[in-house]
Amino acid sequence: MNIEMPTLVLGAIAAAFAVFSVVMAALVGPKRDNRAKLEAYECGIEPTPHAIAGGPGNVTGQRFPVKYYLTAMLFIIFDIEIVFLYPWAVHFDALGLFGLAAMALFIFNVSVAYAYEWRRGGLSWE
Repeated sequence: MNIEMPTLVLGAIAAAFAVFSVVMAALVGPKRDNRAKLEAYECGIEPTPHAIAGGPGNVTGQRFPVKYYLTAMLFIIFDIEIVFLYPWAVHFDALGLFGLAAMALFIFNVSVAYAYEWRRGGLSWE
């Protein structure tokens, strides 16, 4: 038995479970559609039939707020950077002084990026 076989079996089981769950939910689940469920969710903004972001069909001139998306991107960026701390913490003893210096440099870089975003006002909601 080669080394890839358990991984392939686990992937097949996961895919089968995902397909089974979706099919069973569609067959057994309640089918109570209403107007609110069929509307697009716009984060508290009432959906309009006009184009978004001041396009040619936008009569009201309302701009689409991007602050939510900027904050989400910042969260994802910093979250992914901080996830790199977990493998370092697991192998801290084996890495020695080199690992400590590399992580200190990494923490410094993340701190500089965080201070830059804070100073530019990227973390405020006003």
